[in-house]
Amino acid sequence: MSNIEIGLWSFPVLILLIFLRVPIGAAMLGTGMVGTFLVLDRWTPILAQMKALAWNTNANYSLSIIPLFLLMGQFAARGGMSQALFNAAAAVLGHRKGGVAMAAVGASAGFGSICGSSLATAATMAQVALPELKRKGYAGGLATASLAAGGTLGILIPPSVVLVIYAILAEQNIAKLFLAAFVPGIIAAISYLIVIAIYVRLYPESAGHSPRLPWRDRIPALLAVWPVAAIFLAVVGGIYLGWFTPTQAAAIGAIGTGFIAWINGGLDPKSLLACFKETAISTGMIFFIILGASVFNSFLAFSRLPQVGAEWVTAQGFDPMTVLVIILVLYIVFGCIMDSLSMIVLTIPIFFPIVTAMDFGMSPEHFAIWFGILVLMVAEIGMITPPVGLNLFIISAMARDVPIKETYKAIVPFVSADLIRITILTAFPIISIFLV
Repeated sequence: MSNIEIGLWSFPVLILLIFLRVPIGAAMLGTGMVGTFLVLDRWTPILAQMKALAWNTNANYSLSIIPLFLLMGQFAARGGMSQALFNAAAAVLGHRKGGVAMAAVGASAGFGSICGSSLATAATMAQVALPELKRKGYAGGLATASLAAGGTLGILIPPSVVLVIYAILAEQNIAKLFLAAFVPGIIAAISYLIVIAIYVRLYPESAGHSPRLPWRDRIPALLAVWPVAAIFLAVVGGIYLGWFTPTQAAAIGAIGTGFIAWINGGLDPKSLLACFKETAISTGMIFFIILGASVFNSFLAFSRLPQVGAEWVTAQGFDPMTVLVIILVLYIVFGCIMDSLSMIVLTIPIFFPIVTAMDFGMSPEHFAIWFGILVLMVAEIGMITPPVGLNLFIISAMARDVPIKETYKAIVPFVSADLIRITILTAFPIISIFLV
């Protein structure tokens, strides 16, 4: 068996391990080590590689931004910011048809601006919004689907942990990627609001009704979200104005969010330790996935599969846009069986050399940014597509009285909106890069 064939066979083996519920990091690590042995026919290089790879991979200074953003999300949840965001959105939108579900999406967008994690956004907003959606008479499927879709805004609206990983893998500027993701993220939030508005008109019985609040009640609710606005402006604004590096901004955001949580009475020594523990668990999971992907991608480099694939695609003379569309479709398929982070760390080293070898009529930096935003969007679809839509599982676990088939049915319009948005962003790259 040739090295190229070994590289090709590694993918069905990896997918089989994932179906057997082997943790994705362990699956990539094991497949990569065995594959390297088959290519090199000895274990010594593997042992020598593992001696330094764990340190070299996880000692990357840019990766320190990940636990800081995760910690910021933990503090924000403890500090009552998610509740304040939902109350403010409900005060403005709650009286509209489907308004409480819209408020959940709007609050998710706001929470995503200080969190950076899709799962954390979905889980946090579900705790806040699910009881209110039930109390207002919303159908279970619409309630859970709205929260699952809204949770994806945690990785679409900057800061985004997934986008940080892409920036490191593709060697791009994190601040520019955050800036490029802002408009597509807002478009995503608006598209979800439109989906809810259409859904409740097609199925009027799926949504209850809330009275319009007078402005004397709205204004206090809106003013209560000032901590979120202040942190977002300090973190994102500080990055774009050149006051901080992204890592420094993440540290300042974590400190500021923790301070506000303490002032609001949501942070004591016990809860502080709980925040550190949850952050450490999530960070360890992410770093292990990155390590496993590094070993697997090293094996692919030994097999020369990415290089040969890039050369083959270039030699065939395929239209660059056709190749890009095929890659995006593959991402959507992969998203049905893998989580977004694992998918990106596994595939970017393979797909990125292929697309960068083609001429898309823009500078290499602008193309890398545009491609990163498209990858982020299709990764987000994977969070809400069956059978392994992690956001769907998170929300369904918290709404046990709602059959998961109802959630699957109600999520279809949101996925359709995502596909339309990706088509638009693919056809008009300027939407993603004009701010950059």
